[in-house]
Amino acid sequence: MSAPISQKLPDLPAVGSTALEQEIAARTDHYFRRTKEAVRRHGDKRVTYAVFMRRPVISCPRLMLDWMAQVAEARGTRFDFEIHHREGAWVGAGDPLMYISGSLYHLVDLETIYLQKLGAACVAGYNAYSMCCDLPNVRFLAMDARHCAGAEMAELMAYAASVGSRAAQRDVGALGFVGNATDATAHYFGNARGFGTMPHALIGYAGSTVRAAEMFVETFPGEPVTVLVDYFGREIADALEVCRRFPDIAAEGRLSVRLDTHGGRFIEGLDPAQSYAVLERHVPNAIRQYRSHEELAWLVGTGVSAAAIYRMREALDEAGFSSVKIVASSGFNPAKCKVMASVKAPIDTIGTGSYLPDRWSETYATADIVEYDGRASVKVGREFLLRR
Repeated sequence: MSAPISQKLPDLPAVGSTALEQEIAARTDHYFRRTKEAVRRHGDKRVTYAVFMRRPVISCPRLMLDWMAQVAEARGTRFDFEIHHREGAWVGAGDPLMYISGSLYHLVDLETIYLQKLGAACVAGYNAYSMCCDLPNVRFLAMDARHCAGAEMAELMAYAASVGSRAAQRDVGALGFVGNATDATAHYFGNARGFGTMPHALIGYAGSTVRAAEMFVETFPGEPVTVLVDYFGREIADALEVCRRFPDIAAEGRLSVRLDTHGGRFIEGLDPAQSYAVLERHVPNAIRQYRSHEELAWLVGTGVSAAAIYRMREALDEAGFSSVKIVASSGFNPAKCKVMASVKAPIDTIGTGSYLPDRWSETYATADIVEYDGRASVKVGREFLLRR
């Protein structure tokens, strides 16, 4: 007959005894809560979990580990972590990122939440790393906040971009992510605040691209200026008009034009034939290589194509504004960045939120118990997780 509960687990707090416990109970899968109650009734064991993912990723465990440390302190227990891959390291599919050991009673109801804090960050870190490695001489701005499902995801994504960026800086000397759009997560990039000049709303409010630039300079004198030039469909004309209005700022390299043309039209002066002609002038071999339909669209299609970027660079240089920089945005995911790198598109900065995982199913981190009181045991088919 089992011993009374009070003799087995005299020091274990009841579920929901604190605000943190109430939050965990509300947000964890119910079958973990039932397991916790069964363990409380029948006796605790020390277990070891293996945590892994099914695709290659960049290790981004810090927010998960910080939360686990908070829970351990609140519960008066200890979790031991055997980290197999340091932050920023490449991790293969199925390769355990870490082993977590401790009381089953205290660990079993945490899996839902700590996996949420791990998987998406690792995939986003991998995507950010790939983009920075493909375009090592381009600066990136993380502009993902509007596409995130709340503040917690925004923090995960900013953290992930910073980790992937540092890994690319380490491995290939990339410029990487130099900042992001919001103050709340700017610290991940070593900044006190977010970056950004103006949205399309300011252009519409001002009534002209030049007037919007004037308003910005009047309101924030001395700051660098990045001007959106696609609002009126006059990307080239408006860019040059702004440059002529602010020749000193342009000559000092503190003026940038941002191409954000949507995929429903070509930038000013381009069509399919003209787009091919632009690339023929600069990278003739690019359009002679085999391309998928999507890649070809990024080269000579509508929106912010390689041809559009080359055409803007041509126009600025021909008008004597070679110090003016080009910021490109609109759909710059890892695949599009790879295409831009293949044709050496003259981009100075990319504003992107597209390092966020495209396939959410790829972000699912998994944790399996592989030891009970020091005895190796895992479900059939997951033997590769056992510690060696």
